Amino acid sequence: MTAEAHTAVRPWRAIDRRPSRKIRVGSVEVGGDAPITVQSMTNTVTADAAATIDQIRQLEEAGADIVRVSCPDEDSTAAFRTIARAAKVPLVADIHFHYKRGIEAAQAGAACLRINPGNIGSPDRVREVIQAARDHGCSMRIGVNAGSLERDLLEKYGEPCPQAMVESALSHARILQDHDFHEFKISVKASDVFMTVAAYQMLAEAIDCPLHLGITEAGALRTGTVKSAIGMGSLLWAGIGDTIRVSLAADPVEEIKVGFDILKSLGLRHRGVNIIACPSCARQGFNVIETVTQLEQRLAHVSTPISLSIIGCVVNGPGEALMTDVGFTGGGKGAGMVYLAGKPDHKMDNAGMVDHIVELVEAKAAEIERAKVLEAAE
Repeated sequence: MTAEAHTAVRPWRAIDRRPSRKIRVGSVEVGGDAPITVQSMTNTVTADAAATIDQIRQLEEAGADIVRVSCPDEDSTAAFRTIARAAKVPLVADIHFHYKRGIEAAQAGAACLRINPGNIGSPDRVREVIQAARDHGCSMRIGVNAGSLERDLLEKYGEPCPQAMVESALSHARILQDHDFHEFKISVKASDVFMTVAAYQMLAEAIDCPLHLGITEAGALRTGTVKSAIGMGSLLWAGIGDTIRVSLAADPVEEIKVGFDILKSLGLRHRGVNIIACPSCARQGFNVIETVTQLEQRLAHVSTPISLSIIGCVVNGPGEALMTDVGFTGGGKGAGMVYLAGKPDHKMDNAGMVDHIVELVEAKAAEIERAKVLEAAE
């Protein structure tokens, strides 16, 4: 059963997204009825074009829709042209303070500029950056962080808080709007989950532009994943958010994986194999944890949305398999039952189950892709 069919018969699964206007980041739509996109950011030295292109390629293979690249100096924007030419996904140039880097990045092929208009100098400089964005088809992201709020807002509110972050965001937005530039999205990020969620809730009520979600400086892989899932998950569940970036002190590829996992758990995006697995117990008919670890590694290349259940025994196995494309439930005497489309199909020895399940999933993925091609041809 598709996610849409699930929602039709189970209205408690429905998420009503906040209405927002749609913008473009290169070839990718953000906001409105467009799918929620997943982003990450390179951490290579941007001036090293080869290293940066290599990391972008890894992010593309992981499923990134958009990639951000920092442009702190002239060497970076000089390399950006080569990088943008090689990238298959739109690139966001991360600009702080120096307006010329924004102009150079727009000229070099950036699809979007991450910038705060109020931080780049005089009105004339702001006007030049906006004009460069307009001339080269760039959108913009206003990026507000709790750790770098304007001095006057800190004096007004006494400390970083949701109200200060939203006021900062709206003041930057007003600058763009005053120049009749509306191709922008906004983020209001903090490392504190409560502050972040409250700020986005307030911002969602105050403006109709797309919102870029994130918990900034969330931490290492495990702790950062938990904080991001709690913060962004609660916002997405409430229908707030049009593009996301999971900020981890880890390999940027992990950010893409976690981002898709968050969206998959809410039924908002479907990419790759969604493995449903039990935590295992003394009833397990095979080593569930080892099996799932192997399957995650061997099925990482599959981008087609497929559901797979791996359950150690018959207590929950048949019920979980009922809802998945492929399933395996542990039994006795070193064998288990394979389920296809929710129905018991055949038995399989534990010794060959991993290879067999990989073959079944790959075959299902090929079947789904063939059906897509035929449907598109009709």
